[in-house]
Amino acid sequence: MEKMQKYETLFVVDVTLGEDAVKALVEKYVNRITENGEIIEVNEWGKRKLAYEIDYKSEGYYVLVTFKSQADFPARLERSFNLNEGIMRSIVIKKEA
Repeated sequence: MEKMQKYETLFVVDVTLGEDAVKALVEKYVNRITENGEIIEVNEWGKRKLAYEIDYKSEGYYVLVTFKSQADFPARLERSFNLNEGIMRSIVIKKEA
């Protein structure tokens, strides 16, 4: 079995979708990470003002997740973020052990 790597993802959910939709999206991605790896920590920063407007929106709901997974999963996760219009911005980085 391939060794699990440690990663961190930060994603920003569009708050104009409404509170229930934001919660559903956060849950969807936390579950997807759980299914493909092991969550170390989920840190919901909540609604924050963006440093600059994205599509004329000035606020977003920030979520930081630290997790372990196989090396191929982060690319699939990033693709999924990019295809979801409810995700305003996202990044997945590999953490050094």
